[in-house]
This record gives sequence, structure tokens and C-alpha cells, in this order.
Amino acid sequence: MAEIGPNTRLRVSPYYEATVKDGVTAFSPYNRMLMPVSYGDPDAEYERLMNAASQWDVAVQRQVEIRGSDAARLVQIVSVRDLSSISVNQGMYIPMCDHRGVLINDPVVLKLAEEHFWLSIADNNVLMWVRAIASERGLRVDINEPEVSPMAVQGPKAEDVVAAIFGDWVREIRFFWFADAEIDGIPLILARSGYSTQGGFEFYLMDGARGVDLWNIVREAGLPWGIGPGYPYPTERIEGGLLSFGGDTDDLTNPFEVRLGKYVDLDLDDDVIGIKALRAINSEGATRQLLGVVLDNQPRHPGHPVWYEVHKDGSKVGHMTNGVWSFRRRTMIGFVLVSTDVHVGDRVEVLRNGKRDAGTICDLPFPK
Repeated sequence: MAEIGPNTRLRVSPYYEATVKDGVTAFSPYNRMLMPVSYGDPDAEYERLMNAASQWDVAVQRQVEIRGSDAARLVQIVSVRDLSSISVNQGMYIPMCDHRGVLINDPVVLKLAEEHFWLSIADNNVLMWVRAIASERGLRVDINEPEVSPMAVQGPKAEDVVAAIFGDWVREIRFFWFADAEIDGIPLILARSGYSTQGGFEFYLMDGARGVDLWNIVREAGLPWGIGPGYPYPTERIEGGLLSFGGDTDDLTNPFEVRLGKYVDLDLDDDVIGIKALRAINSEGATRQLLGVVLDNQPRHPGHPVWYEVHKDGSKVGHMTNGVWSFRRRTMIGFVLVSTDVHVGDRVEVLRNGKRDAGTICDLPFPK
């Protein structure tokens, strides 16, 4: 079997040794790091996430730290969502666009202090982008990537697990809010957030030397609630309608096309990057939309990160951006980024590996 040679361009996380011990079988590169994407039993991993608690190494979710007297101004300049109401210890999900109004990331911004922010990013070089904008605008800020490594606990029993570690006060943390915490001398920020629709928390570890210790503490605490290793499970996020930046978007995608229009505030100042382009796009109307597709009686097979053509009445109308086996539907499902002429209930064909798979368009999230 081929191996990836040791190099400094692809890092492992502070939880790496713990995930290996817990049986990780596959990794995927993300933000120049290795992210666990399988522990060898997909059915059990899905079951834990949906009915118990799932423990994730998501250290690949890197932070861009912005400090200084112009920090709040810079964060607003790179966000097309109005951040004027954000409070200290609050997070907000934000679309970030380039000057064309094209989506370039969709991080959560965390406000740690009046002049101190983190952008918790998806897979892209946001650090370089934000540094360039700050320099261009002559802003007084310091920008870096801190040694912060998130770990997530997701699932219906996640709150019980986290409360067993820190106490019942964590139950009062609101969605996307966070608080300083410590366990066994390990400093971290605890946030109610995570890339699933099942609910849970993220632990922002701030001492990389204690990664295995933190993993083991959470693992041990979660045993009464059936915790086990997992990762941002594709089936769950697709069934729940969660967007994957870079997976469900291309180099032309704007927020209106992928259901992020509610996070766009068009009355922001003109110096917000992309806002003028988004006003024009909004006025003219988006030409594409993100919907779901349920394929007819498809046998279970591995999903593929390939954009397959979607046809309606013999004509190409867009692409299927992802595809997974649905435990709910007992067939293959996925997202389609298609023309606004396509409607819920329409019959389409997906061209996959020389085959035409018939299916029906539906709204997102997928009906339960």
C-alpha cells in the first residue's frame, strides 16, 4: 500500500495518536492537515452520531486570529453579514466573498474581546486573504494562526457528556456562544457549535501538548452515553442540508445560490468586500439554486466527490455536488446545484460513470 511521506506541508493534529489508538482507518487533507474520515464501521459511526455521542478530531478547522484597534473593522470588511450586534463570547456564522460576490469561505467568527477575534475557517487560505486586505487598507491589526485545535462532541447525548466533564452550567450555553473552561489543567474555549444538525459542543484546545489527554478525558466521560470516535459524517450533514464550502460550491458560487442569502446584509457599507456585487446579483436574481435529489432505488455504494452532470428533459441543468447512501431513505441522495428553472418534484437524470440515474428533486433539508 502506498504511503504519504513525512513532510511539513501536511500536518497531524494534537489528537492524532489518540485517533490512531481508537482505530482510524482513513484521513483526508484539509487546511494542510490530516482529518480522520473513517474508523472502519460507517453504520456504527452514523448510529452514534444520530442516537448517542460522537467524538471528532476537527483540528483542521483552523483559526485566523485578528487583534488590534482595527480588528472589528477588518472582520466586518471581510464579512457580508452585519456584525454590529455581536457580543463578547458570541460566535456568528458568516459568508465571506471576494469582490465578485463569490463565496470564498464560510467561517464562524468568534469575538473573544472588543479587539480580539477568531475566524474559525473552512478549507481555504483565509489567513493570506485577511492579511492582504489589512495591508491594503492600512489597518492596525496583528493577524496570525494561533495554536488552537478544535475537538467536537456531537449527537443527542453530547450535552450530557460535556456536563459530566464540566458541570451543569454548560447546559446554559446558547447556540454559537462560548466560554472559557479548563479540565485537568488543560486550557480551552468551550462552544455550543459543530458541523452537524444533531447538536453538541466544540472544545478549542489551546495547549497542543495536551491533545491526547483531552481526547482521553472526553472519551472516558462519554462511555456511559455510548460515545465513540467519528467525524463530520457526510450522510448526516447531507440529510440535514448542511453546506460544504468547496465541496458544494465552485469558483462562481454566490451566497444566494446556496441558501446563504439570509446571512447577507445588503445595506452594509460599500467597503465591505463583495457587497456591491451582491447587490447587483440580488437585483438581477440568482441563476442557480441548491436543492436535493433522491435517486430511484439505488443500491448502496461509496459516495464520490465528483460533480456529476444533471439533465432534465434531455438538457443539462447543473451538477450533483455530492452523493451518499441515506439511512433514512434507503437509497442514494445528494445535493444538486441547478438552474432556477428546476423545481421541487421535477424528474431528472444524473450522469454517473456512463450511466443515467433517474431521481426526483426535493427541498432541503431532506424530509425525515
